[in-house]
Amino acid sequence: MAPITLIDTVLLNQASALARASARGRRNLNFHGDDAERCHRLLNAVEPGSYVAPHRHLDPGKSETITVLRGRFGVVIFSDAGEVLQRACLTADGPVLGINIEAGTWHTLLALEPGSVFLEAKAGPFLPLHETERAPWAPREGEAGVAAFLDRMQGLFPPPLATQNPE
Repeated sequence: MAPITLIDTVLLNQASALARASARGRRNLNFHGDDAERCHRLLNAVEPGSYVAPHRHLDPGKSETITVLRGRFGVVIFSDAGEVLQRACLTADGPVLGINIEAGTWHTLLALEPGSVFLEAKAGPFLPLHETERAPWAPREGEAGVAAFLDRMQGLFPPPLATQNPE
């Protein structure tokens, strides 16, 4: 691993190109060496239409911090029953640049414009989600209902005024 990695537009463009080429519409570039490391730092490039199924991390040490470097994201926080409790629009130019999500919080994230990339920091090691960390009230990736769920989440975040069509 190189002693430094510059987080510049070249790297963001590379991450976005990998996300566009991915069947899932997203791709991470890890700065940590392997999944066993105690501190995970990564770029996450996400394209509109990518489905990050609502989930939570039950390990008390698994809070995650997200800072947007480019683009626009919507973050949705849910109750245990799947009701929307809070939503936030994150953009690189603010007013909200990022979010810290405490362990145990049901959440999802969606890209609201192409080329969106965020920096994520969380505790390692990486462990696949346990069944109790997957939202029982939301479709799984690849299941019927994903498109409708994404449409509903997208509807929580109207486009910025500058890009809305005048009526």
